[in-house]
Amino acid sequence: MPKIDEDSNRSLNKLGRPPLKKPKTLVIPSNTTTTSHRPFDFNFSINNGSSPNNGDFPNEQWKYPSFLGTKTRRKRVSVKTSKTQKLEFSNPVGAGAELGDGDKNKVGKSSVVPAPPLPASSSSVTLPAQSNTRRPLESKPSPILYLLIVTCIISVPYAAYLQYRVAKLEGMKLDRCCEDGICNNNGRGSLEQNDGSFSYSLNADSRTMALYIVIFTLIMPFVLYKYLDYLPQIINFLRIRKNNKEDDVPNKEDVPLKKRIAYMVDVFFSIYPYAKLLALLFATLFLIGFGGLALYAVTGGSFAEALWHSWTYVADSGNHAETEGTGQRIVSVSISSGGMLIFAMMLGLVSDAISEKVDSLRKGKSEVIERNHILILGWSDKLVICSTGSLLKQLAIANKSVGGGVIVVLAEKEKEEMEMDIAKLEFDLMGTSVICRSGSPLILADLKKVSVSKARAIIVLASDENADQSDARALRVVLSLTGVKEGLNGHVVVEMSDLDNEPLVKLVGGDLIETVVAHDVIGRLMIQCALQPGLALIWEDILGFENAEFYIKRWPELDNLSFKDVLISFPDAIPCGIKVAAEGGKIILNPDDHYVLREWDEVLVIAEDDDTYAPGPLPEVRKGLFRRIPDPPKYPEKILFCGWRRDIHDMIMVLEAFLAPGSELWMFNEVPEKEREKKLFDGGLDVPGLMNIKLVHRVGNAVIRRHLESLPLETFDSILILADESVEDSVAHSDSRSLATLLLIRDIQSKRLPYKDSRSSGFSHTCWIREMQQASDRSIIISEILDSGTRNLVSVSRISDYVLSNELVSMALAMVAEDKQINRVLEELFAEEGNEMCIKPAEFYVFDQEELCFYDIMVRGRERREIVIGYRLGNQERAIINPPEKSVPRKWSLDDVFVVIASGD
Repeated sequence: MPKIDEDSNRSLNKLGRPPLKKPKTLVIPSNTTTTSHRPFDFNFSINNGSSPNNGDFPNEQWKYPSFLGTKTRRKRVSVKTSKTQKLEFSNPVGAGAELGDGDKNKVGKSSVVPAPPLPASSSSVTLPAQSNTRRPLESKPSPILYLLIVTCIISVPYAAYLQYRVAKLEGMKLDRCCEDGICNNNGRGSLEQNDGSFSYSLNADSRTMALYIVIFTLIMPFVLYKYLDYLPQIINFLRIRKNNKEDDVPNKEDVPLKKRIAYMVDVFFSIYPYAKLLALLFATLFLIGFGGLALYAVTGGSFAEALWHSWTYVADSGNHAETEGTGQRIVSVSISSGGMLIFAMMLGLVSDAISEKVDSLRKGKSEVIERNHILILGWSDKLVICSTGSLLKQLAIANKSVGGGVIVVLAEKEKEEMEMDIAKLEFDLMGTSVICRSGSPLILADLKKVSVSKARAIIVLASDENADQSDARALRVVLSLTGVKEGLNGHVVVEMSDLDNEPLVKLVGGDLIETVVAHDVIGRLMIQCALQPGLALIWEDILGFENAEFYIKRWPELDNLSFKDVLISFPDAIPCGIKVAAEGGKIILNPDDHYVLREWDEVLVIAEDDDTYAPGPLPEVRKGLFRRIPDPPKYPEKILFCGWRRDIHDMIMVLEAFLAPGSELWMFNEVPEKEREKKLFDGGLDVPGLMNIKLVHRVGNAVIRRHLESLPLETFDSILILADESVEDSVAHSDSRSLATLLLIRDIQSKRLPYKDSRSSGFSHTCWIREMQQASDRSIIISEILDSGTRNLVSVSRISDYVLSNELVSMALAMVAEDKQINRVLEELFAEEGNEMCIKPAEFYVFDQEELCFYDIMVRGRERREIVIGYRLGNQERAIINPPEKSVPRKWSLDDVFVVIASGD
C-alpha cells in the first residue's frame, strides 16, 4: 500500500483541503449481486507521474475523494456475479489537473469509504462483491442465560469439593474412633468398608459423575435451543472444499435447523397414530431415569432404590412429603411436578381418544358387522317422508314374520340428521333395526364399511337431481358395486328416473340388477286408473306388505296337477301364475287350465304372507251354467292431461294401445306447442303415426281459473292432473298445485252441469262438496300426489281418485328387494301388452242376489280366461283381495265389482 508523506499533506493544506488519510481496505462479501442502487460509489484514478502538487506525490495509485471537486469521466465498471468481482478502469484524462477555487464548495454530504490503492503495473482492480442486502440484526444472548451458565460452572466444582470434604471428614472420624479403642467388629467392618478406599471412592465418584450428568442435561436444552441454528453453519465452515473457483454458484440458504426439527416432529405426530402414546411413554421413562439419577447424586442409597423412589414420585405426587434434606426435597418436588404434568397429558390423551371414538360413532364412521341385511344406498330429501318412510315401513312389515331384521342406510348425509328424520316417521318398525352410516356409495371403502358383500338385497335410490343426473349417479353406484372384490351375495334394485337409461344400467350390472323406472310405472298406472276408476286403491293393497302381495314358492305335492285344480287348492291364497323351470324360470301369468305342473315348477300366488298359506284338499265347487257375457266394445274417449311430465311420450304410447280409434287427447300445460312437438319427437313418439288418438294442444296455466274456463271441462271422460316437471322437485309445491287444479276443475264442472240434490249422500257435506261429487259421476279425475299427507285432503272429499306415486314406487322397490322375481310380474302387469289388472262388473260372473262361494266365482272366471283375485261390494270403498273363507257362500249384487287378472288380447 503506498505511503502518504507529510509534504503531500502540507500541499493540500495550502489549498484548504483536509489531509489525505491512509486508505482503508474495503472488504465486500461474496455470494452477492450488485444492482443499480448501490449504497456506496467508489471512484478510482491512476497517477501517471504528475500530481496536483507538481510531483510531490509519488508515482502510485491513490484515492480521489469525491469532495475534492469535479473529476474526469471514466468508463463504467463491469461487474460479475461471482465470489469476487473484477472492476475494469481506464486511465482518466487530465488526472494531474489542478483544482480550482470553485471546487472548494463541492463537498459531498455522504460519508466517503476509501478503497485500496491499485497496483502500479495494472489498470484493473479485483474486489470482493458487495452485498446489496442488509444483514439481519442478531439478538443478543439473554443475561439470564449467561447467569445460569456461570452459576452452573461455579456450582459444579464447588459441589465436587464439598463432596470430597465430606468423604475426608468421615474417614478422619473413623480413624480417630479406632485409635481411641471404641471401634468394635462392626466399626472395624465399617472402617474397612469406608476406609477400604476403592469401593467408597468408586461410589463417591459415581455420585459425582451422576451430578455432573444431571447438571449437563439441564443445561444442554437451553444451549441447544439458543445455538441450534448455528450448527449447520459450523458444519459448513469445517467442511473442506476441493475447488474454490470464482464463478461457483452460491448455495441457497438452508432452512433453519429448528424449523426442520419442528417439521419432522409434526410429520411424525401426523402420520403415526400411536405417536402421542409413544412420546408420552418416552417422557415417562426419561423422567423416571433422570429423576433416579438425580436422587442417586444427592442421596446415599443405591441407584436401584433411587429409580424406585423416582417412580413413586412420578406415580403419586404426595410421596415426596416425607423426604429429608434440601437437595433431596428439591429433586423430589421437581420429579413430582413432572409426574403431574405427565399424568395430565395422559388424561388428555385418554379423553381425546374417548371423544374421538364417540364422535366416530356419532358421525357413523364405524363398521357395520351384519349379515343378510337390506342395504339402502342414497337419501332423498324430497322423498324422506313419502319414499324412504314408506320403504322402511314396507321392509319392516316384510320382516315381521321372522321377528324383525336389519336395515342399513348409507348416504352422503350426517348420521344424526338421518336418524332424526327417521324418528319423525310415525310408524312402528316391529322389531326391525335401522342403522345409518354416513358415506358415499361411490367409494369402495364406504361400501365395505356397511358389509355390502353380505347384504341379501341392495336398494339404490334415485337422487334429487334431474333425471339424467340421477340415472348417471345410479350408473356410477352400480359400477362401484361391481368393483367389490368379495362379490355380492344379494341382488341390486335400482330406482331409475328415465326409461331410456335403463338398458345401460342393466348392461353394466348384469343379472344381479333389477330396475324399477319410477316415472314409467306411475305414468302407466295413472292411465290404467283413469280408464278404470278405483284401480289405484287396489294397487296400493297389492304392492304393499300390509295386505296381500305376490309370493313364489315350490310345492312338491302339487306336481302333475293341472292349473285349474291348483287354482282352488289354496284356502288362504290365490294362484296367479307358474314359474316354469324348463324355460329357465320364466313366469307365466294366467296360464292355460290344462297346463300340468312339472318337477321344480313354482307357483305364483297372492297371499297375506309367505308363511300364511299352504295347499289343501280340493273343495267341492258348484259349477252351474252361466252365460258368458262378452266384454263391451271400446268407444272413443276424450282425455285431458293437465301438466307436463318428461315421460309423457310413453304415456301417449300406452294410451294409443288402450283407447279406441277416434279418441282425443288434450294436452294443457305451459310448454309452447313447438317445443312440445320437439320433445315428443326426441322421445321417440311418431305423432303423425298415431292411429287411435288425436292430439289437441292448449297452452295455459292449470292453476289460473280463466285459463281452465277456456277448456270444455264438462266433456272429458277422464282428466289426469300430472305432477308438472317444473315443480316435481318440491313435494309441497307440486301437491299444492295439483290440489288447486283439482278444486278449480271440479268447481267449473259443477257450475256447468245440472245440479240434482237427489243424488246427495247422507254425509254432512257442504253444498259445494255435493256439487263436486255430482260432477265426479260424470268424469273421472286422477291426481298425482307425492306426499301421503295430501292424500287425506283428497280422499275425505271423495271428489277425485289419486295415485300416490312416491309411495307406490317405494312399495314396488320393497317387493323387488324381498324377491327380485316379482319385478317380472310387475313389468307385465304395467305394460300395455299381455295380462293386466282389471275391474269387471258383477254381471259377468253372477246373477243379481245369487248365492255363491268365492271358489264358484273363480271357476266361472276361468271360463273367461281370467283369474278373480278379489271383489269390492257396492256399499264399500275398498276392495278385498284374497278374501278369507272362500268356500262360504254369500249373496252377490249387480252393484258389486270383481278384481281380476285378464289377458289384454
